[in-house]
Amino acid sequence: MEMREFRKKIEAKLVHEEWTTAYDHKESTLRVEDKQTKKGVTLQLKPLLAKWERNEFGSIDEVVRYVELGLHSMKIEVSLEGNEKNIYPVIRSSSFPTETKENKQLIYHEHTGETRIYYAVDLGESYTLIHEEMIKSSKLTADKIREIALFNIRSLEHPLNEDRVAGNTFYFLRAKDGYDASRILDQSLIDKMERKVTGKLAVAIPHQDVLIFADIQNDTGYDVLAQIALQFFKDGRIPVTALPFLYENGELEPTFILAQKKPKDPSSTKK
Repeated sequence: MEMREFRKKIEAKLVHEEWTTAYDHKESTLRVEDKQTKKGVTLQLKPLLAKWERNEFGSIDEVVRYVELGLHSMKIEVSLEGNEKNIYPVIRSSSFPTETKENKQLIYHEHTGETRIYYAVDLGESYTLIHEEMIKSSKLTADKIREIALFNIRSLEHPLNEDRVAGNTFYFLRAKDGYDASRILDQSLIDKMERKVTGKLAVAIPHQDVLIFADIQNDTGYDVLAQIALQFFKDGRIPVTALPFLYENGELEPTFILAQKKPKDPSSTKK
């Protein structure tokens, strides 16, 4: 399906007396805003079209539902008090905005050179990112929010699908709860995967809704992981980074920095 036809299908479903839509031809994005709040949701149409062509979502109605939930959550006044169990970390790229469109400073911590950790209050089918004004009206601090979020992420399950390519094993975590990539912050999961692999442990966080681990046994494994990460990055609703990482000495390090450290053959990897 061509982009124009796909866009028209979505626009036809988004006709609403309280919404306005604007299409950016250069970026292939569709902006949907609430006339009253002037807040909105931006749809990245290229990855959505790719998912549509792979039959990864059932109908355009799923996109409409996403827009409805997003616009609805923007109208809700969220309090941190009493919502501590619903605070989770969310991984975003280092280029992600640090403030809202209303110039409210978002709460975040640095993660890697490619990623940052933001924080959200889960609202069920959607969530809202935590900003400084929300903290001012509560007894929490940014550090306390980080502590709570990292504690809560450990309570989530770790469903993994496994695939093998050229002697390398790849594990895909896709729980479809909005916090798939965030699970990289669960140290118990990292420790579990480190014990599981027999080669080098590599990680990819291409977009919000997937986390990829790889048991790298040979040079081909690096190439395959890079290709997988790039493809997921292109198709993700909220892209994070196409750059894979190696997990060494408790740190995530970009693979391009460690290019000279690639094992010459499977026997040179750790056992």
